[in-house]
Amino acid sequence: MQNTSNSNISSPLGVGGGRGLGIMQPYVFPYIGYFQLIKAVDRFIIYDDVAFINKGWINRNNILVNGKASMFTIPLVGASQNRLIRDIEVDNLAAWCKKFLKTIEQLYKKAPFYKEGIQLVEHVLNLPSANIAELGVNSLIEICKYLNIETEIVESSTIYNNQNLKAQDRILDICSQEKINHYINPIGGMAIYDKQLFADKEILLNFIKAKPIQYKQFNKEDESFVPWLSIIDLLMFCSVKEINEHLNKFELV
Repeated sequence: MQNTSNSNISSPLGVGGGRGLGIMQPYVFPYIGYFQLIKAVDRFIIYDDVAFINKGWINRNNILVNGKASMFTIPLVGASQNRLIRDIEVDNLAAWCKKFLKTIEQLYKKAPFYKEGIQLVEHVLNLPSANIAELGVNSLIEICKYLNIETEIVESSTIYNNQNLKAQDRILDICSQEKINHYINPIGGMAIYDKQLFADKEILLNFIKAKPIQYKQFNKEDESFVPWLSIIDLLMFCSVKEINEHLNKFELV
């Protein structure tokens, strides 16, 4: 499986000169908030050796269909919350990819950056992917390359050997092994993680909160804008520079 190897990257957040860390399950073509987290840290851990989440965002997301959000779902074999993400295969990936690329062509062929966007999506889908985790990792790494995001990306299954730990304890152990002093989590974790517990370990815990993001889709009317779609939508409508400007629209709480 691929990974980036950009060491000695200074923290873009500048917290005490330390290294920022983020951790998420591998999503395929996730929404922009996922990439905001990747860009905000020095090292990003793909949580591929945790339980699959039924009806989560690992194998599905939304694209723009007739001015509305419409969900695409990647079919899986034996998907279950009793199995690890890295152990779940995609059901007939080649056939699904062919159909999905045709759908993207029909929906976005008149978008200003369709050529660049479809080439990137097709490239990701043509990379060898033995399971849904690898497909997710491939999508993240290749899109980061396209956007010139230099954050180091690694899979949790390859390094930490701490599957006996659960939830917050496992996160803290990864932070300890990485010797980092700043952990950033998606905003949804505010009800789960305890800032004081992290502080006791001399780790600053922040949650990343995206600010409103809007760009021109097909319709010029601002009120028709459909937010928080798959990154595919931004790839079709925005340049690399514009996407990176949107990636900086967040706050830490």
